[in-house]
Amino acid sequence: MSLDAPKALGQNLGSEEFPVEWEDGEADLFWILDDLHCPNPLSPMFFDIGGWWLTCDHMFRRFGTPFASDWVAKNVNGYLYTAALPARAGLHAEATEYQSRYVPRVPRNADYAEKIGPYMGAVLPHYAENFLDWWNDRILPEIKRNFAYIDGFDKDGASLTALAVLLEDMIDIHDRHWKIHWMLNFSQFSSTLTLNGAIDEFKPDAKPDLKGRLQSSVKDRNWDSVEALWQMKEIIKGSDTLKAAFEAETASGVMEALRSSDEGRKLISEQIDPYLEEFGHKALWSHETMFPLWIENPAPAIEAVRGYLLTDYDFPATLRGVEEDLNAAIAECMEGVEGEARDKLKAALDGSLKMNPLTPDHHFYIDQGTNARLRTVLLAVGRKFVDADIIDDPEDIMFLRYTSSTPKPESSRVL
Repeated sequence: MSLDAPKALGQNLGSEEFPVEWEDGEADLFWILDDLHCPNPLSPMFFDIGGWWLTCDHMFRRFGTPFASDWVAKNVNGYLYTAALPARAGLHAEATEYQSRYVPRVPRNADYAEKIGPYMGAVLPHYAENFLDWWNDRILPEIKRNFAYIDGFDKDGASLTALAVLLEDMIDIHDRHWKIHWMLNFSQFSSTLTLNGAIDEFKPDAKPDLKGRLQSSVKDRNWDSVEALWQMKEIIKGSDTLKAAFEAETASGVMEALRSSDEGRKLISEQIDPYLEEFGHKALWSHETMFPLWIENPAPAIEAVRGYLLTDYDFPATLRGVEEDLNAAIAECMEGVEGEARDKLKAALDGSLKMNPLTPDHHFYIDQGTNARLRTVLLAVGRKFVDADIIDDPEDIMFLRYTSSTPKPESSRVL
């Protein structure tokens, strides 16, 4: 096979056992099952308004990528398949976004990819150098303000009309946060690429695992969550009453036992509830809206604490081990490199290390936190639909479609 003219090794357009209906141009794309983000069958509502792919055209446009210009999704027998569209003029394929016809963005000029490439090469280092400051000074405060708005909205006291508008606000927030997500990803990609290139140039004999070890983070929202659970475990460990409560067979049994004692109620009010308020806006499967959040059902947090009790988990020792390995990797990276080469390698290393916390932090604020807020708004609408005898359970709204669940204010009925 020529590298200049790659050809597909085979093609599967479906079968009697796995039928696929193809729209115009879809069968010409390279589709991949997205079992990384969405390994389970999708709820219809999430596919319509919650997908990560909905902002990819913005990502490719903003960074001027010569290799792709859009990314589309297809629900095939309940499962998510996605395809990236090459930045190639004349390419056409039908697609769907927000339950409406969508024609993916492709360039009109045949030489677009060739001409736009230098732009991406010029701006990527600028993002890598500046994004962390943008994140701390401007972007993260914006995300927190959006969360405060959604969390503080009186959803139960609002009318169905007000909730319909709130849902559109939440869709706008989701759109904005996922655009930030891609900015962060490309910024971090640039810093990592620069470091890996410097290692290849100045440390050609580096061990294969060195680059990966240099991506560790020792201060981020994930560690904050783990530390809070460990602190709970330490409190429980020192109380026979609390330890006995955690011997219940189920998480609900643990909570019931805790509510039956003064110590247990104190643990709930001073530890468990604050933990869930800060770290519970997430589901076991973040890229969906139909799975309960930890703040709705604390079973995952309770079971995590139970596991820490059984193993006597040592948070300080664990964190110290990660930090020691990271420091050892840094020393290994710099060892034997001198002069101008050392300065260049050190600059690339520092630029990459400062970005490491953004991996767990963007998961916390965007993949988990933003998708979680979308669920809470949908559930609020779902409760109003139950009151109006439109559906039987608030969760049922996840199985409606976006344009078929828009309320008519005058009748409280779906369109």
